[in-house]
Amino acid sequence: MNVTLTNNEGGNARLTVSVEENDYKDKVTEELKKLRRERTFPGFRKGTVSLDHVRRIFGQDLTSEVINREVYEAVTKYIADNKLDVLGQPIPVEVKPLDLKNHKDFTFEYYIALAPEMNLQVNKEMTMPYYEIKVSDEMIDEQDKAFRKRFGAQVPGEEFEPDALVKGVMMELNEDGTIKEGEDAIQVTNGIVAPMYFKSKEEADKFVGKKPGDKVVFNPWNTCEGNPAELSSMLNIDKEKTADMHSNFELAISEIIVVKPAELGEELYKQIFGDEKEVTNEEQYREEIKKMIANELNNNSQAIFRIDFRKKLMEQFANVELPAETLKRWLLTIDKEQTPETIDEYYEKVKSDILWEVIQSKLHEMFEVKVEDDDMLNAARMRAAQQFAAYGMTNIDDEVITNYAKQMLSDQKFARNLYGRLIEFKLYQAIEDAITLDKKEVTLDEFKEIASKA
Repeated sequence: MNVTLTNNEGGNARLTVSVEENDYKDKVTEELKKLRRERTFPGFRKGTVSLDHVRRIFGQDLTSEVINREVYEAVTKYIADNKLDVLGQPIPVEVKPLDLKNHKDFTFEYYIALAPEMNLQVNKEMTMPYYEIKVSDEMIDEQDKAFRKRFGAQVPGEEFEPDALVKGVMMELNEDGTIKEGEDAIQVTNGIVAPMYFKSKEEADKFVGKKPGDKVVFNPWNTCEGNPAELSSMLNIDKEKTADMHSNFELAISEIIVVKPAELGEELYKQIFGDEKEVTNEEQYREEIKKMIANELNNNSQAIFRIDFRKKLMEQFANVELPAETLKRWLLTIDKEQTPETIDEYYEKVKSDILWEVIQSKLHEMFEVKVEDDDMLNAARMRAAQQFAAYGMTNIDDEVITNYAKQMLSDQKFARNLYGRLIEFKLYQAIEDAITLDKKEVTLDEFKEIASKA
């Protein structure tokens, strides 16, 4: 089997595969023998049918299958052996049934799109700005407040607060505002409402300033936009009865439950940071919060850096010629919504994305970026630990976290997404190490201004 490459202008190339009978004859015979051994034929005991009989029945289909398989493998091997940087997939020049009755030798042709050559200079001579957001005392105070509230205790309060739960007796009202009576009247003895979750600010505002012993008239339907599940839970009625439940209700407040923030101390520090960090006083506590915020803010810094880096390289290689003719053929095969009449316009829309994929591919090759199994497991472990911590579970056994991480990785969609994030992270980590970063500390407001122009 002979494979040859013809380069055309602009990376639009062709692969030609010449197939002779000797290239596939023995393989077809082996496949026929396998069928003869494994398949049952009417009128014959298993394995006793003649090879000629099997060939008469399956010869042409099996020969066609073997030839196409061998050609595909030859094309793939040629691309790999010659290290061809192919965009998309090889596209058959012509698709038609093989005339096995009249021919034994065949020629196949494929369009292939070859990536353009690029002289990427990603080294210390390249300087890029890197904006680091300054962690202010206000940010630390805000995070401290959130932690103390999260790990605080629910206690009776003297007056309504924005995040309070309100308990009491709820009575359905008539249209004139009087309490509805009769068997169909709804009364909830131990009602609980959470105005912080109301979808209507107007309804939530009715509770502002209220104290135990006060009464509030509000409309449950408006609080949840008529959601059957929420209405059913709030009024303790069947979902089927919620459709017409537009009445106002009077809530006689018996108790207001508020969150008492946790006190600063080692118990709180351990709840937040677990045993991994030695935090024993307020100074260390605030320093750890500062590091935590800085780490989170760095994600934003990295995002802007990546946008700027992409812009720089895209501008540098804006005039690079892509093999448009072949890429359009390939796009027609993968996007069934496109037609020969629409493909030119569609190609112009995706051309920049294709160019960036070419650049990224060359960057991966340059820095030899790889994601190993241990990288995947460690990242999944970190994600699992974060999920447990979100529910206040900070001292989970390592074996439990590892098993949960492995379970997460068994989800192919999760694993693919995680791999994509890791490979991107490793690539940009290598880029940041390779070039010169002009680090600039900016305030959050300054960073927002920079980001708005990115």
